[in-house]
Amino acid sequence: MTTLVGLDVTGRRVVVAGGGPVAARRANALARDGALVTVVAPQLCEDLFDAVADGTVEWVDREVEERDLADTWLVHAATDDPGVNARVSQWATAARIWSVCASDAELGTARTPATTEHADLLVGVVSTGHPDPRRAAAVRDRLEWTLHSGDLDLRARRRREGVRGRVVLVGGGPGAADLMTLRARRLLSEADVVVTDRLGPTSVLADLPRDVEVVDVGKTPGLHAVTQDEINRILVDHAQRGRLVVRLKGGDPFLFGRGGEEELALAAHGIPVEVVPGVSSALAAPAAAGIPVTHRGTVAAVHVAHGHGRLDDTAVGAVVRGEATLVVLMGISLLADHVARLLSAGASEQVPVAVIEDASLDTQRVTRGTLSTIAATCAARQVRAPAVVVVGAVAAEGFLAAPP
Repeated sequence: MTTLVGLDVTGRRVVVAGGGPVAARRANALARDGALVTVVAPQLCEDLFDAVADGTVEWVDREVEERDLADTWLVHAATDDPGVNARVSQWATAARIWSVCASDAELGTARTPATTEHADLLVGVVSTGHPDPRRAAAVRDRLEWTLHSGDLDLRARRRREGVRGRVVLVGGGPGAADLMTLRARRLLSEADVVVTDRLGPTSVLADLPRDVEVVDVGKTPGLHAVTQDEINRILVDHAQRGRLVVRLKGGDPFLFGRGGEEELALAAHGIPVEVVPGVSSALAAPAAAGIPVTHRGTVAAVHVAHGHGRLDDTAVGAVVRGEATLVVLMGISLLADHVARLLSAGASEQVPVAVIEDASLDTQRVTRGTLSTIAATCAARQVRAPAVVVVGAVAAEGFLAAPP
């Protein structure tokens, strides 16, 4: 019967017999785990030679002998000679040293599992009967996908004293849950607290365990119930309690998402911060509507602007000269003002405009027009935020269907 255990090899001597690729994989993995690795072999493959050169492992330049196992905690027999591997395993067993035999797992007293590491967990799969490495690897790969998909509750249940919390700034993408990255979903499955906006993939919050604390700090146009300073305080407070806090944002956390401000506030309190990039609605919304923000022979640049204030001169000039597609985020409430500024600066009334509401969701809707008509059309259709405004030739209806 095989029992799966975790061995702490940190600072302990481990011998690897053999100098080929299999020995290299075993030796390098053990060295990464902190073992004091000695490789015994008359010749080394390139990977092992590099490991010896940089001091990662020690090398004994000869055939393995029984005396090499003295003061050893674990032995890997990984030569290209099954007979030598069998002898090494026998020496180890006689000396009551755990051993792994690469050529025949049944000859050793330990087996190397197919492993995957995730969320401070090491998950291993090992055959309990006749060794079947390919089967173990296939099961491991399936478990790895399950761990990374975010479908499991991976929160820490036992916390060490004195361990500080941390904050992850997660870009959730334009809104559809399946446009989140695997890393974003994984971190949500580990979160103790989720501080969320109203934008982004809020549907995933319903899948969280009931005892995960969800703090809604969403802002709506004209109503900022929670200030940025208060959001910063919430993040700091929860992290200082030793919790893993996910700050879930729409789009990307560093594109008009104030992620930089939050990272600075957390850094001032010595709180570790990780940033998970997200698919920005500046690119995702036009793509979801079939609009290429760049197109060879038409436009080769994109200018992204926020629409809470007056458009800057660079953005306006890009439209007037036809040098770039203009993408305006959060620009619906001041759409008429933006249009007036573009027209007064000399932009043609016939410049195409598209407005994409609820990009990537089942409720997505696209409203098209030109600079001369778009404000009135959006008002008539009662276009509401969240919406992305695209200005430029590529926004014309049927643009991709038109002949080159």
